[in-house]
Amino acid sequence: MKPIKLKPNPLIFRTPEVEEKFFVRNIYNEEREKQRAKNRIRKQKINTFEYGIETGIGLKYSDWTKAISKNREQFGENLGIWISKNILPQTILLFSANIYHWNSTLDIDANKDDTALNGFYFTEDHQPLLFQRFNNKHFDYTFQLKLMYEWKKLRPFAGILVNQNTYKMQFLVPENSVLTKMEDFKSSQTCLGFSFGLQYKFFRKFLLSLEYQQYKMKNVSLKNSSFDFDIFQTNNTFVERKINFGISYSISGS
Repeated sequence: MKPIKLKPNPLIFRTPEVEEKFFVRNIYNEEREKQRAKNRIRKQKINTFEYGIETGIGLKYSDWTKAISKNREQFGENLGIWISKNILPQTILLFSANIYHWNSTLDIDANKDDTALNGFYFTEDHQPLLFQRFNNKHFDYTFQLKLMYEWKKLRPFAGILVNQNTYKMQFLVPENSVLTKMEDFKSSQTCLGFSFGLQYKFFRKFLLSLEYQQYKMKNVSLKNSSFDFDIFQTNNTFVERKINFGISYSISGS
């Protein structure tokens, strides 16, 4: 047995380090970036205008026809444009302009049938006018300002509207003291009203809508620029109502 001399080497210990797990750090960063992206999108959306087109069909009900016609509903079509802006998160302000075409449900022809409108009417200077015909086929124009609340894919809304409509009757008027000239006598009014309804967003840029509109017509009368005279002038107030079903397409926006 012979002893051997050994030179001991110093022990080296690794300094302990606290290290985050990679996947924990990555998830945290990803979530933070998602929130930043959402905030950027939300700010951009609030400051961006969106615009599109709309078309649809509907029914119109007029109180003034109920005394002379059983068919108070008029079927029609409409076409319009709109522009909107998010004024607050989930809150939208929308302006729209639509043109409506309503088909006739009330046709009166004095040359074919006897009606309550048959006979002569006289102007203030005693010129005779002879009623010929009338139907309630016409165009009207509507401008609306709506406030919408967006919840998931639904958008309930309420708004105010301005509606312009024109009805006309035809009379024979004197020309060289003989009733031979046909003239239109028109009732044209601009009416204020309200609307409310619901939109449903499907796919990415399409919306379905169901809407109710109502406004009042006051002091209905028929006028012609060649005669200083109003026919059937009334002091009554009549209500017109519309129920419309439409589809919209967003040309811009997400």
